[in-house]
Amino acid sequence: MDTMRDRFISTTSQLLDDDPRLAVVLAEISRDGFDAAERRHPDRVINVGIREQLLVGVGGGLALTGLRPVVHTFASFLVERPFEQVKLDFGHQGVGGVLVSAGASYDWPAGGFTHMAPGDVALMDTLDGWAVHVPGHPDEAEALLRRAAAGDGRDYVRLSMQSNERARPVTGAGFSTVREGRAGVVVAVGPMLDNVLAATEGLDTTVLYATTVRPFDGAALRRAVAGGGAADVVLVEPYLAGTSTAAANDALAETPHRVLGLGVARRELRRYGRLEEHLAGQGLDARSLRERISGFLTRT
Repeated sequence: MDTMRDRFISTTSQLLDDDPRLAVVLAEISRDGFDAAERRHPDRVINVGIREQLLVGVGGGLALTGLRPVVHTFASFLVERPFEQVKLDFGHQGVGGVLVSAGASYDWPAGGFTHMAPGDVALMDTLDGWAVHVPGHPDEAEALLRRAAAGDGRDYVRLSMQSNERARPVTGAGFSTVREGRAGVVVAVGPMLDNVLAATEGLDTTVLYATTVRPFDGAALRRAVAGGGAADVVLVEPYLAGTSTAAANDALAETPHRVLGLGVARRELRRYGRLEEHLAGQGLDARSLRERISGFLTRT
């Protein structure tokens, strides 16, 4: 199976052929994958070199001309390093575009902390008007990319090396119900779904699946807890723990509830290891999730 990043390259290369308003802006990362597309569209595949602030600034400038820019590099270099440009060159100027990241929270641990971005979604949360998409499978990534490219808004698509075994239908921006139960609701975001399903096997819980996390689907969460009295909700996100707890609390403002946010801790891990070791170290593997979820749901 190809990776989400592979699918991004092939899908976007095809979209460049089909949509003359689309342009791709790169900062060396994934440049080789776009060689053929660059030969076909030399004016719409732009590599600025290792200049991430310029990367985002060029994207904003292209948007001002009426093009639909797709801006791509590692998450730490796309959201964190040029955050002022994201805020001003897109948001302040009132233009749209598609930011597509790779690397996720710790996809390439050998790159060190400079290549880790567990805080990217929380940082994007400080800006108005951005949709945030977190696919859990390359097929979902393609569907979300196609939808974002065809739109006019501001979209952040967060790609990861971690993937669920199979894709789920991406029919809209809301959460989908994967499993129904009566003793709590677990929201699994993107590539966390398989581990959440394994962790909740045999538990009487509802599992909601989210590939678009902003806007937050508060209506789906309210439906999932309806009729059960007090609501217990666990959010399992592949980035900074607690990123969506405020959104869940706001959605359930009229319902007595408890919310547990599980994700990546703020502490810096200086022994980089492998992706699987980071999942276990953050308590996001299936065994750890079962202990944490069942412990929370049975606590009085």
